[in-house]
Amino acid sequence: MTGLLWSIIVGGIAGWIASVVMKIEANVLLTIALGIVGGLVGGWLFGLAGVSAGGMLGSIVVSAIGAVVVVFLYRLFTK
Repeated sequence: MTGLLWSIIVGGIAGWIASVVMKIEANVLLTIALGIVGGLVGGWLFGLAGVSAGGMLGSIVVSAIGAVVVVFLYRLFTK
């Protein structure tokens, strides 16, 4: 249960950062989902690069970067 709550909190913060950086308007649920998916993508990308980020701040940064990548790819394929 704690892991799920942690993912929602980090995902919400990371999704909000990505929505500000990429200038998108999204509701709260989309922002959280964007951050959670971004966390998966960011963790995968950082793992490929051999970089690990620890702690809450590291998780937020990795998730935000992943969410920005997800929004970028979404925009790339929908235009």
